[in-house]
Amino acid sequence: METTRHFTATVYVVNDGAVALHYHDRLGKWVAPGGHLDRDELPREAARREVREETGLDVSLLEPETDLDAEAGRELPPAEHVLLFDVDVHPNGEVSHQHLDHVYFGEVEGRAINPAGDDEAAADEWEWFTREQLRAFSQLETEVEQLSIEAIEEIERRSA
Repeated sequence: METTRHFTATVYVVNDGAVALHYHDRLGKWVAPGGHLDRDELPREAARREVREETGLDVSLLEPETDLDAEAGRELPPAEHVLLFDVDVHPNGEVSHQHLDHVYFGEVEGRAINPAGDDEAAADEWEWFTREQLRAFSQLETEVEQLSIEAIEEIERRSA
């Protein structure tokens, strides 16, 4: 069986020591804003677009330093993490669909969520979680809790 892989981008959006998450009905879990890359997009472009569509917020992504002196190309700023998710797993254990997710951390100036996309979660479905609330909230998958806390701490570290 051939495995189809799609590129995705997710952003852990931080404001004043809290990260924005919403419960995704179809996936049955709490997630940060994100989605598939369009055919003509680079991962960071998709990340910013997805945040704007899902929350209405303009996000400033953290900018890692790049210093490769490439003659024939250019180095793209890397994601904070790149994760591989099995999306469709068959009873025999074979995987037919995966997401290669570029995970970014970003900061926004306010918390007023106003989704810009047509089929996005409503504004009142989003919640802002502090570090302490993330640790106490038992409904989060491990990586969502860890990445949310890491995003808050990295934003704070770079702002200090």
